[in-house]
Amino acid sequence: MIFVTVGSDTPFDRLIKTIDRWAFENSRRDVFAQIGRNAWKPQFVAYSEMLGPHDFKRHVNAARVVVGHAGMGTILTALQLNTPLLVMPRRGAMGETRNNHQVDTARELECIKGVDVALDERSLIEKLQFIDDAKNSVSISSHADESLTSSIREFIHRHKQS
Repeated sequence: MIFVTVGSDTPFDRLIKTIDRWAFENSRRDVFAQIGRNAWKPQFVAYSEMLGPHDFKRHVNAARVVVGHAGMGTILTALQLNTPLLVMPRRGAMGETRNNHQVDTARELECIKGVDVALDERSLIEKLQFIDDAKNSVSISSHADESLTSSIREFIHRHKQS
């Protein structure tokens, strides 16, 4: 299964329309999308507006690949569950988010094994053509590294005393 997600904040119609068209043109019936509330409704892809945390994780875990926006919840969940990820960032100039932070995030992700980035619809379609060859992902822990938590504790302790 290919799991497509736009996150829980706002719809991302540009991503869903591209996926819907690709699924139709390639006779793909193995796509399920979480599209967001008040979103454009796909015609050729099974979908749900929203998924609870348990169902979201279940879909990511069952997916051969996750296609989504460049939101941290999607990214971290896919990496934690060792599921390959293809991201297309929302763009501030298109009114999809407040600024281009997702573009910046996506560019930083390009060096992570198991994460592929499409900066626009054309690139997404090109990368979807090779979706069945998705590279293996790298799993990350769901817990922060001890060195990070120790540094945060020290920082808080120093500033409490100020």
